[in-house]
Amino acid sequence: MLTWMKKLLAGGAMALAIGSTGVMVTSPAFADEAKPAVAAAAAAATAAAPAAPALVPNKADTAWMMVCTALVLLMTLPGLALFYGGLTRSKNILSICMQCFMVFSLITVLWAIYGYSFAFTEGGPFVGGLDRLFLGGMTPDSVAATFSKGVVIPEYVFMAFQAVFATITCCLIIGSFAERAKFSAILVFMIIWFTFSYVPIAHMVWFWPGPDDIKDAASLEAITARAGWLWQKGVLDFAGGTVVHINAAIAGLVGSYVIGKRVGYGKEAMKPHNLVYVMAGAALLWFGWFGFNAGSALEANGSAALAFVNTYLATAAAVLGWSVAEWVLKGKPSMLGAASGCVAGLVAITPAAGFVGPMGALIIGVLAGVLCLWGVTGLKRILGSDDSLDVFGVHGVGGITGALLTGVFADPALGGTGIWDYVANAAAADYSIASQLWIQAQGVITTLIWSGVVSFIAFKLIDMVIGLRVKEEDEREGLDISSHGETAYES
Repeated sequence: MLTWMKKLLAGGAMALAIGSTGVMVTSPAFADEAKPAVAAAAAAATAAAPAAPALVPNKADTAWMMVCTALVLLMTLPGLALFYGGLTRSKNILSICMQCFMVFSLITVLWAIYGYSFAFTEGGPFVGGLDRLFLGGMTPDSVAATFSKGVVIPEYVFMAFQAVFATITCCLIIGSFAERAKFSAILVFMIIWFTFSYVPIAHMVWFWPGPDDIKDAASLEAITARAGWLWQKGVLDFAGGTVVHINAAIAGLVGSYVIGKRVGYGKEAMKPHNLVYVMAGAALLWFGWFGFNAGSALEANGSAALAFVNTYLATAAAVLGWSVAEWVLKGKPSMLGAASGCVAGLVAITPAAGFVGPMGALIIGVLAGVLCLWGVTGLKRILGSDDSLDVFGVHGVGGITGALLTGVFADPALGGTGIWDYVANAAAADYSIASQLWIQAQGVITTLIWSGVVSFIAFKLIDMVIGLRVKEEDEREGLDISSHGETAYES
């Protein structure tokens, strides 16, 4: 098995490196190397001009981003681990916790080796370059651009902040095929999916060189042309509706189909074994999500404050929306429903957090609560999947809802911030809901197709090589004992 894992790792890394190098060779940066005369002239002009003062990070921004990074880490360990662990049967809680721990650690290492470089450096519209491979060239003095001209943060902090986004995204996926997948298969899948789905989607949606060199319409066009493909289209995703939630949700859904249903699914009771863990996990997710959303402003400023308030309000509204709808439909509101509504609201406000006003956030939250309740009941029956912990019903439906409604409530007429014009240094005068909705839909569709295809291929390859699921007797015994040789509760 180890031999096959090594072959898959080596093949995946080589394929990405070859593809990224091909993109880099055709990029303007490499094309300039063929023009020594132009380069020499530019160098002479630069030498003659007075050197611009180096931008120095603000200490408050730096401290804020370090805190936000730690908050997002808390979302996964222990937040998501407890939330998912409580939702499983008691014989599988440690397997979920172990998967969260290991996937988090694995993706952190891969992010430092090549993920950050391919996601957040210049290369092409779909993947970045090799400049930060193994974090090469990064020093304590290196800075990363923010969304404000002349404002930077240490690149180490930006790299770490984006790392915890990548880790929780991969950990979200495991909930869809909990209680039946091989531990080794999960780890190999995460390597492939992270490399070929998360990294490219993150680059397409979030990468741009920053605003500092934007002086006029021509320079804005030039900067935009160097950004990721979906950024160039104008997709708004403040903190990860597409990159994190839709991306992970469709991967999980595909996995639930390919791996198959749990033994006894639909015939045996498979209720959550500890709703106290579920509630505690959801509360930790809500707490950590302030770093997730407000931190995505990359500065301690008004945009961060808006994202903070929207995260607070939308989540509360979603708890109410889910619980009241459940109360009406089932006669009783449940703790499981309230906790699930909490996560649904957090997911839905994520892409919109810094773009919509507080009243827009409340509406997004209520709708997300109701729609995600349908997602884990009606839609789940339609899809016919054993999505164990309802990853698609909450993160998929919530992410799609939030991504599309961002296009509606970002309108200044509805209390949103509009789209910032870096030439005029003000919000753009015109805003079309219909046009932005179509742009948002393109981001959703691209993510669903890209992640879905990568996931299907990855699952099929792994199934052919090492197999995806444990033996039936191991599944019945529980993965805590059969996969890890330990139990959470001593009888």
